[in-house]
Amino acid sequence: MEFSHDDNNDLPLTKFESMLKTNHVLFFDSEEFENIIHHYLNQGKIALAKKAIKLGLDQHPTSINLRLFKVEIYVFEDKLIEADTLLSELYNLDPMNEEIYIQKANIFSKKDDHEQAIQVLKKALELTDDVVDLYSLIGMEYLFLDQFEEAKEYFMKCLEEDIEDYSALYNIIYCFEFLNQTEDAIEYLNIFLDKNPYCEVAWHQLGKQYYTLKNYKKALAAFDFAIISDDTFVGAYIERGKVLEKLKRFEEAIENYTITLKLDEPTSFALLRIGFCYEKLRKDDLAVQYYYKTVHEDPLLDKGWIAITRYYNRKRNYQKALYYINKAINIDSENVTYWKLYSQISQRLNLFEEAERGFKKTLELGNYELSTWLSRGDLLIKLGEPEAAIFNFEQAVEFYPENAELEYRLAGLYFSLNENDKGIFHLKNGLSYNEEYTFIIDELFPEVANKILVKNLLKTNQ
Repeated sequence: MEFSHDDNNDLPLTKFESMLKTNHVLFFDSEEFENIIHHYLNQGKIALAKKAIKLGLDQHPTSINLRLFKVEIYVFEDKLIEADTLLSELYNLDPMNEEIYIQKANIFSKKDDHEQAIQVLKKALELTDDVVDLYSLIGMEYLFLDQFEEAKEYFMKCLEEDIEDYSALYNIIYCFEFLNQTEDAIEYLNIFLDKNPYCEVAWHQLGKQYYTLKNYKKALAAFDFAIISDDTFVGAYIERGKVLEKLKRFEEAIENYTITLKLDEPTSFALLRIGFCYEKLRKDDLAVQYYYKTVHEDPLLDKGWIAITRYYNRKRNYQKALYYINKAINIDSENVTYWKLYSQISQRLNLFEEAERGFKKTLELGNYELSTWLSRGDLLIKLGEPEAAIFNFEQAVEFYPENAELEYRLAGLYFSLNENDKGIFHLKNGLSYNEEYTFIIDELFPEVANKILVKNLLKTNQ
């Protein structure tokens, strides 16, 4: 039982809190103590719960339920030995009490012994008529074991007992999704909706499954039914907006996202999507307004800063683009895309050292695209660091063997360092892989291109 302010149930709580302030010890029956403790645990007020348990046991030392609350606190505080000892005492007193088994299972779960927890919970099932919570606990233990089929089965049992147990419904869909059983999820949700046709949560989940299958027409219909069932359901409007974007119905998508801003506190996601839609409609001024609203709403949303960066990049305002890409990188410094964009913008501003640093970071983060190796190496050449450029290209060759673009660059670098044998080796490699890339020598190494040795090698190959 939880206390509410609509009836007299809050009187014992008020009386108890008054007692704590005055230090006058008042009497409560054991059930009142149980309700007080339950209230504090639900509120996360552990210190007050512990006070209530102590005072309760002072007045009712034989109460099994109050001692079970003590076990619950022990488990919460990871005092598992104390919890186990007290549970053993309680089991001897009341071996048919299902709560003892639930707390025992909780201890096993804390010890990551989920198999034992499940076995104990199944024993508790035999002792109670209130099975829904136990089905849910068993389902969660199976989730801990990554046994999604078994977990799904028990969450389905929850829903059979209580058709409005939406947390069980979410867990069922989670299991379907993890098992990549989208079609099965759709079948299950449709059967569920036959019994409960006005369940907005089920319609919403059904729409998401159709969205996964790219069946946007059916997804849209499902989200429509979710909104019919609850016209204040923000999630359904958001998902409906995403479907309309896929269907290129951007103005309608904006309408749906805008509704969410009126129904609830504005979300950075909705503001960002509105910005993207205006961008698709080529209304750049409105798009950037919403991007700014996005980062005002959530300054730590890197996607908002990136959207502004790309806007200014397209407008060729590279100074502003650089400012905003730095904002994004400060939030997520491990994002390869951001570093590549940073490097490209820096290059356009002739900030070659910064651009090279960006490409280097991109490679360090595991992005081994050929264009990244080439861009970084060319910058090192421009910066007058031939040895570093050679090291860069030789690393690239490990990922892209027999690549003419790399070989011509290595040839040019070695010739420029007067290491002619290595230059000849790489130039011959380049010519054998693809003759059309010989212009690389002319463009990047004009002095090398004028060397008689190089000219002769190129003529010999013609």
